[in-house]
Amino acid sequence: MKRQTEGRLEEWTEGRMEGRPGTEERLWTDGRAERLPRWVKAQSRAALAVVLTLSLLSRFYRLAEPPHVCWDETHFGKMGSYYINRTFFFDVHPPLGKMLIGLAGHLTGYNGSFSFLQPGQHYGSHPYVGMRGFCAFLGAWLPPLAFLIVQQLSRSVVVALLASLLLLLDTGCITLSQYILLDSILMFFIMAAVFSMVMFQSCSCRPFSAPWWLWLALTGVNLAGAMGVKFVGLFVIVLVGVNTARDLWRLLGDLRISMNVVVRHVAARVLCLILLPLALYALIFVIHFAVLNNSGPGDGFFSSAFQSRLIGNNLHNASMPEYLAYGSVVTLKNVRTAAGYLHSHWHLYPEGVGSRQQQVTTYSHKDYNNLWRVMKADAECDIEFTPEFVHHGDLIRLEHKATGRNLHSHQREAPLTKKHLQVTAYGTNGTGDSNDFWRIEVTGGKSKVKVLRSQIRLRHLSTGCVLGSSGKTLPKWGWEQGEVTCSPYLRETPSTLWSVEDHENVRLPNISVSILKPTFLEALAESHIVMLRANSGLKPKEHEVTSKPWHWPINFQGLRFSGVNTTDFRIYLLGNPVIWFLNLGGLVVYMVLALCAAVSLQRGVSLSSEVMDVFTLLLEGGGQLMSGWLLHYLPFFFMGRVLYYHHYFPAMLFSSMLTAVTFWSLLQLGAAILRPSCRGAVCAVGMTLLSMTLLYSFYLFHPLAYGMVGSLADAADSPMAGLRWMDSWDF
Repeated sequence: MKRQTEGRLEEWTEGRMEGRPGTEERLWTDGRAERLPRWVKAQSRAALAVVLTLSLLSRFYRLAEPPHVCWDETHFGKMGSYYINRTFFFDVHPPLGKMLIGLAGHLTGYNGSFSFLQPGQHYGSHPYVGMRGFCAFLGAWLPPLAFLIVQQLSRSVVVALLASLLLLLDTGCITLSQYILLDSILMFFIMAAVFSMVMFQSCSCRPFSAPWWLWLALTGVNLAGAMGVKFVGLFVIVLVGVNTARDLWRLLGDLRISMNVVVRHVAARVLCLILLPLALYALIFVIHFAVLNNSGPGDGFFSSAFQSRLIGNNLHNASMPEYLAYGSVVTLKNVRTAAGYLHSHWHLYPEGVGSRQQQVTTYSHKDYNNLWRVMKADAECDIEFTPEFVHHGDLIRLEHKATGRNLHSHQREAPLTKKHLQVTAYGTNGTGDSNDFWRIEVTGGKSKVKVLRSQIRLRHLSTGCVLGSSGKTLPKWGWEQGEVTCSPYLRETPSTLWSVEDHENVRLPNISVSILKPTFLEALAESHIVMLRANSGLKPKEHEVTSKPWHWPINFQGLRFSGVNTTDFRIYLLGNPVIWFLNLGGLVVYMVLALCAAVSLQRGVSLSSEVMDVFTLLLEGGGQLMSGWLLHYLPFFFMGRVLYYHHYFPAMLFSSMLTAVTFWSLLQLGAAILRPSCRGAVCAVGMTLLSMTLLYSFYLFHPLAYGMVGSLADAADSPMAGLRWMDSWDF
């Protein structure tokens, strides 16, 4: 009996993988696989059309309200404006989402002139609805894509309708879709990638046919889209990769297929799922760099060489000596993200903060006080007429041009970072002591220091510590500039690396800085290094509502998008509680059912055809959705960056689709113990009751998404009276 059961599971699986004739036209109905008649196909198309229509209506309803900036529109609307104005900026996410928002704004008449200063700022006469409408349009495709994915996995229109209903009526999905945000764009590409993947699997009976190539290529295109919006897109890439590896492993084990055909399968997937997404992802950055060619607020996050390519930057088309020499006047820029330039000024450290010597800080802006003269450690101010280049390992002294004092360190604690040593400026007209000597170290083992390109460390001769930027901001006595310390920890980190930016030396010939501009691949690599560093270092702002991953599935706490007081138009991001609690229960029930199914099949338990079909659906279709949920949720537990509630929504998509499959399977298993004549009625009643419950819950909680005015939830006359089920819900 065990062999018979395993044979049936293998037969069903091979039918999906090898695509036996007619497999793509089968429908799961009452637990039996039946031929899909034409009228059912028409019914499926009609159901999909209804879902799409309702989804569009729900996302575009009251789209213009409120007519002011809400939550992170202040960031992504502003970034869309930067694209329209071709002004370079920096963000921790890849550029595709912001580029699309900017394009949508441009096509709908927005000229990029709105400032997006802060939440609550009124748009006035600026046409903002076009950018919101683009995000809403992509968000409106989430329920239809869920319908198509679940229908393909379950072969049931009913299950597909339930999955789409869970996303259609979720207040959180509606809210994230109605504003100028990246979330709906990201979720669209994630769902499109999964849909393309399951459609490709359905074409496995016709390998290398036109539909087979189409869906495989579309999977790669959507993977590039997801990764191009946010790095979270990497999770769906892993999901597709796992499924691809499983498919290829099964093909390798099919002895009816020659190795030549297997190699062709591997090559096709490498082409469409690796090379094509990489090419499209690189193309996104080609467009990004080409459009944002003017200097802007993002310059300071990047290296001096990168800045030289930006029109309006002081390094653009500049000329300076190529290699550093003694007597040169330079500015030193810290490699750490947005750390700034090595800076000093006439002000001293206050009493009780190390020695009362001249302050040394980092400063983000161009300033005369950023200039330092490079001198020999053991020489006076006189420099030989013939210029002498600075080499790796040389002992140097850095004399502050404005004050004539030397860069200095000693055995005193730094102002804020107590395990580091204080850095000051000391001496008179270049005359100080041996604590002014620094050994220059060029990374990569190169001998001479090349402006803009070389990265150098300055090791203090007396103490052995390394000059660096701690990233901390000094108090008002330090003009709220960055703290500079001498670190006893000799690890090579960006905070202890510096590059020479401005360079003046009348004894050296100048070269055009344009020859030092980074290549595209170098700019691409630097952009990702900066993005990943900034992303991992994100910290919560004051009074900002953050959350932890374990909060998300239980819908513990939402986010206020707009309004605080009773007179405000209030929007609150919170998932429909009934749907989210149902999803939470669905995860638990699925794990129990899947475990029972796996054990029963492994032990060869005698199963009816109805139960066998349900178990197969749970393990195959449900297994893919469960994998999607795990891959889009568990990685957040290992992230050190600040996290927010909206990070869970990609995982919520998979959870909702899994809930539909689990609920239908539970109904089918319950109906299997009844007389055949009663089974259809039981399933129909169960689906109807659940659908009515979801509709009523949406009626209760829809003000969260579409706006609340008047009393808060604690008041009896509030539209949300009695619906604040958890104290952590702040509406």
